[in-house]
Amino acid sequence: MNQAPATPVQAVSLAEQRRQVCDWLASQRGEMEAMLARIVNTDSGSRQSAGIEQVASLLRAPLEQAGWRTEWLAQPGYGACLQAELPGQDPQAAPVLLLGHMDTVFPAGTAAARPYRVEDGKAFGPGVADMKSGLVLHTWVAQALARSGGAPRPLRLFFSCDEEIGSPATRGAIRQAAQGCHAVLNAEPGRISGNVVTSRKGSCVTVFEVEGVAAHAGINPAQGASAIGALALKIVALHALNGLEDGVTANVGHIEGGMAANVVAPLARAQLDLRYTADTDLPRLLETVRQIIEAPSLERTRGRIIEQHSTLPMAPTPAPLLQLYQRSAAEAGFAVEGEFTGGAADSGITSSMGIPTLCALGPVGGYAHSEREFCLLDTLVPRAQALALTVLGLD
Repeated sequence: MNQAPATPVQAVSLAEQRRQVCDWLASQRGEMEAMLARIVNTDSGSRQSAGIEQVASLLRAPLEQAGWRTEWLAQPGYGACLQAELPGQDPQAAPVLLLGHMDTVFPAGTAAARPYRVEDGKAFGPGVADMKSGLVLHTWVAQALARSGGAPRPLRLFFSCDEEIGSPATRGAIRQAAQGCHAVLNAEPGRISGNVVTSRKGSCVTVFEVEGVAAHAGINPAQGASAIGALALKIVALHALNGLEDGVTANVGHIEGGMAANVVAPLARAQLDLRYTADTDLPRLLETVRQIIEAPSLERTRGRIIEQHSTLPMAPTPAPLLQLYQRSAAEAGFAVEGEFTGGAADSGITSSMGIPTLCALGPVGGYAHSEREFCLLDTLVPRAQALALTVLGLD
């Protein structure tokens, strides 16, 4: 790990440290917004290695300047992860993990096509809420804590590079970073309601294809077997899973196939998004999906699963952790509740390890994954203050 020399900090009382941290963060809004603009204007879609590494470099510099030890974890084909550590006032205490992701869902060129802009107190741009504003929040909270003498517990920070595609490369690294932690605080965007997230659905993406038999659609269509026709029947069956069990939703959101309008389609492919809760019998559900995909929906057609990857559901946040954050938020000037969401996140990985996890601690935003995505800039400092006070308040 690399570490830049930190300015020596005189020991102060916890009450004084809390005041110093909040005051310093209040003075940093301009710097936070400047960094937010820089990283939003850097394309960092999943698997866009160069852009993700650029975002990591931009965030690494202020961490090192504040005294954090940083480490660059290369992930070939995906970019890199940024990991950092700060000793605690009690070095034997279980650490706290600040978690986030640097990748977005947007293709290369999006930042140039619609760069960062501010209108009526809202910041717009690709990934501005999900979750580049959260990365800025974590980075400035990390600086505030380091510059004020550190936290009672050791701190870890982990920014991953592939969350938006289910964390296929970094799941193990996230588990390693979270191992032995007292709590995990994830800066996914705050809900439009202003709330934080205390439980999430898990997700499973299944890529599958259907093989058929090609034939001329006008001369001898009966000699063919339409892969598209079979796929359509499978989509109907898969969508029938909606509502059969509490919390389970199924959506075939992408399809492709066929050769031309006058050819009975020999091949079709689709992607199924499945959402479920911590109470779902996932093996049984996935077996049902497999049976639907592999069933001969039409004679002489055959379906098979090509790829399948899951993101774990987030178990409910323990009440004491939520209550601590609520007290911290009240001190920072806002009220907040916990809520459930159908969106999946890396917080599911850490909660599945039995570690108390609280999510959506980033600035309030909305319409993630769309051209309307926004971040409410007035929430940047208060949410940072609430997070810092929560870290300082953990027993």
